Amino acid sequence: MLETLAQCPAGLPLRDLAHRLKIPAAAAERAVQGLVDGGFLFRSADGTVNLSVKLAALGLAYLGTSGITDLVQPILDDLAKRTGELVRLAVVESDHLTWVAKSQSTQSGLFYVPHTEPEVYLAATANGQAWLANLSDEQVKIVVEKQGLHRSGLGPNAPATIEQLLTQIERTRQLGYACVTEAYEIGTSAMATAIRKRGVGTPVGTISVAGPTIRMTPARMTEIAPWLLASADELGAAAASSPLFSLT
Repeated sequence: MLETLAQCPAGLPLRDLAHRLKIPAAAAERAVQGLVDGGFLFRSADGTVNLSVKLAALGLAYLGTSGITDLVQPILDDLAKRTGELVRLAVVESDHLTWVAKSQSTQSGLFYVPHTEPEVYLAATANGQAWLANLSDEQVKIVVEKQGLHRSGLGPNAPATIEQLLTQIERTRQLGYACVTEAYEIGTSAMATAIRKRGVGTPVGTISVAGPTIRMTPARMTEIAPWLLASADELGAAAASSPLFSLT
């Protein structure tokens, strides 16, 4: 319910909310009232259900104590400044990736504005493929099938089959970073690599650089790659002292 309302800043009527969640209106009403009592939701004068600022405040407080502000953000800002593009950080949570931080360079007049969904779509994103490259092929199949391989609105280069995805993942393993061009979205390209605590072990997150395809050419990605990998190493060192990277 909270995730659904986070995508609707204007709020939703209770009936629409129940329809989206595929639950009875009475069940939605009970859940809403409990969240209203807890201060997480409020009802507008017209009855629309809205998120309160309490949830955002809790999220910001958690990120502040997790090391994002002091340890992580300067690294993201530096990479964004070097590349002139959007830099994003995702952390591993069990069998998926969640976006947690970003930095947007102000050097260019053409910006890439990503979708706001919290969970990373694995099959067609550079972050997703960078993480999947550290799993076995069998694990990749299980994780991707659970999330779903086919999604509407993807770019023309999104993998349509597990076999195509595994081919792209093998290339990622060879390079040490993932590159996608017009896969998740038309007109955008991105590259990403995994973050490991002190450079070893199981990945705890991923870092990516993304921008318009007209700028993020293969040659430009090759130029950015050393900066991306160096930033991942810095984040790996910071991960040792941040609870944010202890969610796997």
